[in-house]
Amino acid sequence: MQTIDSKKVPTKTLSNGAQIPVIGLGTFGSDNYDAATIARAVKTAIQMGYRHIDCASVYGNEKEIGMALQDVFAEGIVTREELWITSKVWNDKHKEVVASCKQSLADLQLDYLDLYLVHWPFPNFHAPKCDVTARQPDSVPYIHKDYMKTWAQMESLVENGLVKNIGTSNVTIPKMKLILRDCTIRPVVNEMEIHPHFQQPELFGFMIENGIQVIGYSPIGSPGRPERDKTLEDTVDMEDPIIVAIAERLNVHPAVVCLKWAVQRGQITIPFSVKTDKMYNNLKGITEGPLTELEMEEVSTIDKQCRLIKGQVFLWEAAKGWEDLWDLNGEITL
Repeated sequence: MQTIDSKKVPTKTLSNGAQIPVIGLGTFGSDNYDAATIARAVKTAIQMGYRHIDCASVYGNEKEIGMALQDVFAEGIVTREELWITSKVWNDKHKEVVASCKQSLADLQLDYLDLYLVHWPFPNFHAPKCDVTARQPDSVPYIHKDYMKTWAQMESLVENGLVKNIGTSNVTIPKMKLILRDCTIRPVVNEMEIHPHFQQPELFGFMIENGIQVIGYSPIGSPGRPERDKTLEDTVDMEDPIIVAIAERLNVHPAVVCLKWAVQRGQITIPFSVKTDKMYNNLKGITEGPLTELEMEEVSTIDKQCRLIKGQVFLWEAAKGWEDLWDLNGEITL
């Protein structure tokens, strides 16, 4: 197996001084791969040089990943302190954050998490592998007072040493303004969809201005996303002529260009793959052959505002459409 010296992988410094690797292995692949396959990919990734693994309870593979982590510890490949492990509380556990975190810790066979996120700002959930029409009957819009009760539990995880850092995911500007106003421990990151065809410059800028590091999911355009998230209007980042032209110059896959752009822009990227060659090329790609300033400018011009993970399954009864999840008019949609 080809490897990359993990020391060559850049890190970002969070607002509290913590250092997080700029690339991690995503583990959301449960619609296409079984848990054992993803766990094997995690072990391979760590052997290869990855030091950042992005997990979540809802992915249904934390037990298997936990066994893979124990393998790499036992084999002396890494120590626990060398890894950055993220997990997330799922929507149906907003009132049981501590219990959910402890379950993830038990499944992952860890004493602490480096980062724990509130996966979505809504308590609405869906069954695994549901279709786009699925709706939870008692779904609700964002209710700030309820979210802050969830956030208080997140803060308690830090205070009790179960988690070193806490953050948000899929949070918009108006929601984050309220969270920052009312929290005791500020979120250090916001995980959100970002790729060249969906750059979210306003949200990205707001987070950075407020000392919140951006983690971008679906960084290459999520070709393996669930069928429920696909629409006829979706565009394909890796087929964009500008991305393709840069890839040809560098003699790399277009996916690698998307990752280079992400890291050079200043966000953390968490591509998912179980293919050894792709994992290696992704990791290698962010350690060498940067895009030029002109190429960065060119990629900035291809934003198509194409959101791929629309979240329809989280809608409440009065919602008009998936756009209501994202507060597009600058106010929280009720």
